[in-house]
Amino acid sequence: MDHDTILIVDFGSQVTQLIARRVREAGVFSIVAPFHEAAAAFQTHKPVGVIFSGGPQSAFAEGAPRAPSSIIEADVPVMGICYGQMVMTEQMGGRAEAGDHREFGRAEVEVLASSPLTEGIWEPGEKHTVWMSHGDRVVEPAPGFEVVARSPGAPFALLANGDRRAYGLMFHPEVVHTPDGGRLIEAFVRRVAGARGDWTMAAFREEAIAAIREKVGDGRVICGLSGGVDSSVTAVLLAEAIGDRLTCIFVDHGLLRAHEAAEVEEMFSGRNDVVFNKVDASGEFLTALAGVSDPEVKRKTIGRLFVDVFEREARRVGGDFLAQGTLYPDVIESVSATGGPSVTIKSHHNVGGLPERMGLKLVEPLRMLFKDEVRALGRELGLPERFVGRHPFPGPGLAIRHPGPVTVEGLEVLRRADAIFIEEIRAAGLYDHIWQAFAVLLPVETVGVMGDARTYEKVLALRAVTSTDGMTADVYSFDVSFLARVDVCFGGELWGFLRLVDDVSSKPLL
Repeated sequence: MDHDTILIVDFGSQVTQLIARRVREAGVFSIVAPFHEAAAAFQTHKPVGVIFSGGPQSAFAEGAPRAPSSIIEADVPVMGICYGQMVMTEQMGGRAEAGDHREFGRAEVEVLASSPLTEGIWEPGEKHTVWMSHGDRVVEPAPGFEVVARSPGAPFALLANGDRRAYGLMFHPEVVHTPDGGRLIEAFVRRVAGARGDWTMAAFREEAIAAIREKVGDGRVICGLSGGVDSSVTAVLLAEAIGDRLTCIFVDHGLLRAHEAAEVEEMFSGRNDVVFNKVDASGEFLTALAGVSDPEVKRKTIGRLFVDVFEREARRVGGDFLAQGTLYPDVIESVSATGGPSVTIKSHHNVGGLPERMGLKLVEPLRMLFKDEVRALGRELGLPERFVGRHPFPGPGLAIRHPGPVTVEGLEVLRRADAIFIEEIRAAGLYDHIWQAFAVLLPVETVGVMGDARTYEKVLALRAVTSTDGMTADVYSFDVSFLARVDVCFGGELWGFLRLVDDVSSKPLL
């Protein structure tokens, strides 16, 4: 790819990926590298600008992570965020220390001076809301830096060195809680660093197709379809690149949402440029899950059996390459900020050991994309909006939305309930405002009244959350009229007792 690049040096912040996403939202390609690999990444990618992320450590502590001197000494624009600001300050001749006025959450900054970073966004004399998360702080700016903004707990909330094109931000512009944060990041990458805004899915589509053709040559590719957006976009992109030398294997494990298996089969079996193989393994999965209650055992059982079934079918059809829908967050998480391998990458359809065991070479055409970019690519490829924009669905499927032992009867109730809930959300025009919504059949029974008789039935929980990135989430607040309508639908179509559970935790239930 021939795109201007912004390098994000990761010092261990939980929201480093958001920085990369905000850069890409500005139409500029970005990559993330842990601090100990940043020098090599800087040399390889030759970025037009660098952003230092936040992190959990103290910049002035012995052995604290440092930025590569090659970046500090280079004539390249730099933006340091939180820990990144303090690292930049320390390495450029300033000083940071443990702060007496910690700030966590929303804060108000006062703009004292103008700068290329804030021009047209923040003006002197204004006050703006930002998101702080710091205990340490800068107490002496490095030579050449002036104060652009301050807050009660951070007298150097925003520092600027115009000659060096370096900026230090004590707050986090990457999170949605800083309303103007995205504009500040865009100003850095486009105005300060001068990056071209040429990162589009139309361009990526052409580049990816060329890269696939070069890598695969005359070989054949096997792609595992899970019914999700990632694997489906992967399959359509491969089909454009190599046509019927692509074989898609769809394993129906019996844990999918209502009509999902039929929708996937309809979408791919009718394509002339794809060889589509469906494997109905629902009996095997339900037998293996019989009596299993522990959710982690469920997940591992499903993952192991998925690999076994997929490998069996892949050996039957034969191929040279295995395609996976690996995304950029998987790549980032595979190596932590301290260099340790992660075990959190998808374990049942991004199956780590499968290529080596089968002797297949790996092709991962989406490995540089975030989820929202995959959806945009799906639209670029002509996939239906109802499919591209669908809510995320966990790999283990309904098994983890069915706490306790999985039964055929319980799955059927859960499918019907989930379908009713989602269709009512669509009918109300709310689907695209909700990041994820689903039903959970709880292993709890409670007493209710239906007509003239008492009932003793399981409790159904309905979950709906909003999110911009899937890293944090908040409850979606339905109005009473919507809940009443859903209640009527359930009462008429499902069974007599329904209890709505409103969970306001900060993470989506997956």
